Amino acid sequence: MSIGKLIVNVFGQNQGDPLQDASIKIVNSQTKETIDQLVTNSSGQSDIIQLESPNVEYSLEPGAPKPYGEFDILVEKSNFSSVSVEGVQIFSDTLAIQDIYLDYEKKTSENLLYTIPEHNLYANYPAKIAEDSVKKLPNPSGLAVLPQPVIPEYIVVHDGVPDDTTAANYWIPYKSYIKNVCSSEIYPTWPYECIVANVLVIISFTLNRVFTEWYRNKGYNFTITSSTAYDQSFVYQRNIFSKISEVVDAFFSQYITKPNIEQPLFTQYCDGQNTYCPGWLSQWGSKQLADNGANYSEILKNYYGYDIYLDIASQVEGIPSSYPGYILQNGSSGNAVRTIQNQLVNISKNYPLIPKIAVDGIYGNETTKAVEIFQSTFGLPQTGMVDYATWYEISRIYVAVRKLS
Repeated sequence: MSIGKLIVNVFGQNQGDPLQDASIKIVNSQTKETIDQLVTNSSGQSDIIQLESPNVEYSLEPGAPKPYGEFDILVEKSNFSSVSVEGVQIFSDTLAIQDIYLDYEKKTSENLLYTIPEHNLYANYPAKIAEDSVKKLPNPSGLAVLPQPVIPEYIVVHDGVPDDTTAANYWIPYKSYIKNVCSSEIYPTWPYECIVANVLVIISFTLNRVFTEWYRNKGYNFTITSSTAYDQSFVYQRNIFSKISEVVDAFFSQYITKPNIEQPLFTQYCDGQNTYCPGWLSQWGSKQLADNGANYSEILKNYYGYDIYLDIASQVEGIPSSYPGYILQNGSSGNAVRTIQNQLVNISKNYPLIPKIAVDGIYGNETTKAVEIFQSTFGLPQTGMVDYATWYEISRIYVAVRKLS
């Protein structure tokens, strides 16, 4: 056996509402042995704990034994409904992140239970129904198509096939949706270039559904489904993985497209083992290409053609101000620095581990330290600098905090 890691984050309404002193019990799913009991800090976080997991080699070849350990989590806090998540997946040498949201409006002893199914690459799921990679845009009588691709604030996920009227619709923050799908579709132990390629494919697939209003123009009230036959895998309440999360934070607004089309390419894909899909990305095939030294651009062009390129969405909805286009660091000054300082001060009211700093537009040692603690809290590389990923994560948490004020 090898060792993986787990951190549990506990919130109330959203990520702007961390819950301190929530109790967490970690149980082995097979033996039902209690492994550890934890309590959240003022940021709603548990300590990082080590858990047994299968050898990493099992996740590097198709058809191997199950490559992840499974654990159950019970979270309780006085005056809140308790939540259990069964089947949390732990991979070797990988940090798993489990977010838990407690409902303090019910204030009952009801235990909400969520069971995570087997990972897509380990179990058999329905194969994707083929569609055109470039969609015919609806006529003017339909819903308006966006003038250009934008990053939405939320993805409305229909948790079933399109015509299942009993399935729930979940409003999921865009980046959380992408991280969930990527953690459901690929293994976090794969090479970095392979993970980037698969993340960009999943982003482009999603943004095509957003741009074309695919389901809403068919009369549905959602953006995308969780069915692998129609869309891609989404598992409500599943854990994600830090290696995948960092890639999504860095690439979340980029998408694959081709010359002379107005939309993100509808990048269909399959696992390449249980199902085969000529002309689409093969997940196991992309891993083999990365093993042989291919970078993410070469991997993508191998499947979708050498005329593809990456574009970037010019607008991120729900964010108060756009990235200034350059990294903020010790010695920087100006309005962009003042914006980040103001947002960090507001965030620190709910996350007291982040120190209060002066809003003076000067990026000094205090701002650097506050950024480092923010990055540590929200799973970003701890550089103390505000790059593209950190700017938008600070903005996202700032908006979440403001919604509660």
